Amino acid sequence: MKPIQVGLLGIGTVGSGTFHVLQRNQQEIRRRAGRGIEVTMVADLDVERARSIVGDGVRVVGDAREVIANPDIDIVVELIGGYGVAKTLVLEAIAAGKHVVTANKALLAVHGSEIFAAAHAKGVTVAFEAAVAGGIPIIKALREGLTANRIEWIAGIINGTTNFILSEMREKGLDFSVVLKEAQRLGYAEADPTFDIEGVDAAHKATLMSALAFGIPVQFDKAHIEGITKLQALDIRYAEQLGYRIKLLGITKRREEGIELRVHPTLIPAKRLIANVEGAMNAVVVQGDAVGTTLYYGKGAGSEPTASAVIADLVDITRLATADPDHRVPSLAFQPDALADTPILPISQVQTSFYLRLQVADEAGVLAEITGILADNGISIDAVLQRESAEGEKQTDLIILTHETQEGRLRAAEAKMQALPTVLAPIVSLRKEELA
Repeated sequence: MKPIQVGLLGIGTVGSGTFHVLQRNQQEIRRRAGRGIEVTMVADLDVERARSIVGDGVRVVGDAREVIANPDIDIVVELIGGYGVAKTLVLEAIAAGKHVVTANKALLAVHGSEIFAAAHAKGVTVAFEAAVAGGIPIIKALREGLTANRIEWIAGIINGTTNFILSEMREKGLDFSVVLKEAQRLGYAEADPTFDIEGVDAAHKATLMSALAFGIPVQFDKAHIEGITKLQALDIRYAEQLGYRIKLLGITKRREEGIELRVHPTLIPAKRLIANVEGAMNAVVVQGDAVGTTLYYGKGAGSEPTASAVIADLVDITRLATADPDHRVPSLAFQPDALADTPILPISQVQTSFYLRLQVADEAGVLAEITGILADNGISIDAVLQRESAEGEKQTDLIILTHETQEGRLRAAEAKMQALPTVLAPIVSLRKEELA
């Protein structure tokens, strides 16, 4: 059969990896796909650089619309990134009857509903395995491998930059600002790392997994997002003493009253496999009612790991190129007319347990007063750790782990505790998940 012809929009780190892996493994890929897959056209603003990567056998242009307009191109791979021109080009490719593969989690998290609806109406596929967790096939697992399951919850380390920073903070006892500079020096963090360290990148990915798991529209604007910039090495040490490690998790859970969708630093029992994922690696835990707990681990970024996911999508589309559009696997796992209107819960209604660190006056009655406030708000205590004061010190750290409670109750209790004259500094509160 005639090879599937692919046009790349952008040939940076992922684009060049996609081109090289396709070339290197073309025989194996052809055996899996049933026909050849060839990059025949590339669009990049730096035409000369792009030509130096792909050589003379591929047409290189500076205008992405030339790729979209080419009737010989079967699949457009969008690797530009961002919300702006990428959205326009993806919608134009769909309108031209092209299948689309993208690694752009930000675009799909914010505009996915519009893009998937357009693709469905046109009878083409939008595939996005590379948009979440790089080379880990978590999208395919949720769309196909776990189809028999009612997914109960997902929790993932889905940003390598923040996981590298937290791993270094724990191992070396360094503060966030110091490790961030080291991460930038080593290339793990961008010059402007805001999307990573503030949790936005992880929230984009969690939003997509939530839609796939629960059959709901993509709703990034409903996600609760907290980053790691305020996390202190002191709290990482206290967590260790209590048998926990702190990770930035993307979490989505099914509740009777709605769906939780949140990203924040989280205490996890050190004995959990995901708690031992270190460096820039990613991992996702999925809990299904039939399969139980499954764990997906691997590289969440990088040229060839992400290219692996892009090419997997190319192979899938190639296999389905002649299939009736109504019988393809839906982009969001559930049939478009079967998406549920289950609401995303506000953070105040989330149910979880907490780690609290209070700097308090070292005097009699303080602990009783604090535990009384928690009890008055219906919050039970799981464990208490009090640092021994050095001689002459008049203050100490009080660490409290709570049992599961509603976030709104905890915040009300926190406000009352903060108002006590014996509480000497802002209270640190972190959420805790047992993931059992």
